Amino acid sequence: MTKNRLLRITPALGAVAATLALTGCGGGNSATPVTTGEDESVNVQAGHLVYQVQLSRTLNPHAVDDSQYLQGIDPAELRTGGADELFSVWVRAQNTTSTPYQSTGDFAMIDAAGNEYDPLPVTGTNPFKYEPQLIEQTSGNGQPTYPDPSSANGTGPIRGSMLLFRVPVTIYQNEPVELRIVPEEGGEPSTVSLDL
Repeated sequence: MTKNRLLRITPALGAVAATLALTGCGGGNSATPVTTGEDESVNVQAGHLVYQVQLSRTLNPHAVDDSQYLQGIDPAELRTGGADELFSVWVRAQNTTSTPYQSTGDFAMIDAAGNEYDPLPVTGTNPFKYEPQLIEQTSGNGQPTYPDPSSANGTGPIRGSMLLFRVPVTIYQNEPVELRIVPEEGGEPSTVSLDL
């Protein structure tokens, strides 16, 4: 009896698997780029480039582990009280096209109440900061990414470049919180839900 049941189910499972494979691989010619990420693992298209949030978390300016990430930040910005905190979002950008494109510098965190937070300026030689970069075209060496895989950002465990925000601790009451990415060339922004 078990054998017959398996024979009846197998074609149905095969059809479902084939449908999923075609959908996941863009089985049609009208593949629409993903512009909304429901979580940080989703690659989103913003303009000509693909972005992924590698990690997001609170940074503690008093913790030795976080102090390197905060090089080049105005000391006044590092003072956090009970009402606000520093929150980092690590971003990776990839060029999957045959043309070089500039990565965007237009990001914001937006909570469910509509409050918007812009990244803090990170100056100096902080090796972890995000800076807009020209990302070369896809070639025989693969699809170029930022940060460069041989840089401090690219070889570290996060493999992304840091955007730093000052946000109120009440932001956790206004979830979901999204990172908005506006393409360098303008147009509709893409969003990624952050794992707070």
